[in-house]
Amino acid sequence: MKNKSAVILCCVWFIAFLLSVFWVIQIKLDILPYIDRWTSEIVPLVHGSATYQFFRIITELGSSNVLIPIAIAAAAIFVLLYRHWYPALLLLAGSLFAHLLNVFIKQLVARERPSISVALNAEGFSFPSGHSMISMVCYGLIAYLLCKKIRSEKLTWTVQIVFGTLVCLIGVSRFFINVHYITDVIAGFTIGFAVLYAYIRLDKRIPDWRQK
Repeated sequence: MKNKSAVILCCVWFIAFLLSVFWVIQIKLDILPYIDRWTSEIVPLVHGSATYQFFRIITELGSSNVLIPIAIAAAAIFVLLYRHWYPALLLLAGSLFAHLLNVFIKQLVARERPSISVALNAEGFSFPSGHSMISMVCYGLIAYLLCKKIRSEKLTWTVQIVFGTLVCLIGVSRFFINVHYITDVIAGFTIGFAVLYAYIRLDKRIPDWRQK
């Protein structure tokens, strides 16, 4: 069952990656991807509504003003929980790398946002969504490091679902408040997941430092 789920997840990611590459080509050719043309009609429908206000609050959980303190606080907690500096380094290094990679790709693609807003942390280029990508890595590593210390399978699933839902909502919020196209969000999730997976694999390959 686990192997089957892993294969399905891998296939979904690969399709999303290929789509992201295709969208980059379209963007560089000044072609608006079809999915962005179709979904752009949804955004005006929620503007000013309760849904918009909900996502306006959720999006802050992926902003640097909130994410940095959360990452630092979580790193400090993991030092105490694991009695070692390594988990804190893994979390902070992974989050920083995701940020730097996001900036690099944004400069490379150079896509303009659907709208600019300083208040909504929406300045600079658009593709891929930094909130989607960095939240995936930061909250994903927090969930991973927490689950390593949890013995209950039900609690492990709960932690994964809660953090997974949070990351999804943060990414989707960027679309609904009209500071990113939906393709920016999907690409952010796709690249962010690859970075998260790479850091988890790195952790699994490092010898058991707790016994040193």
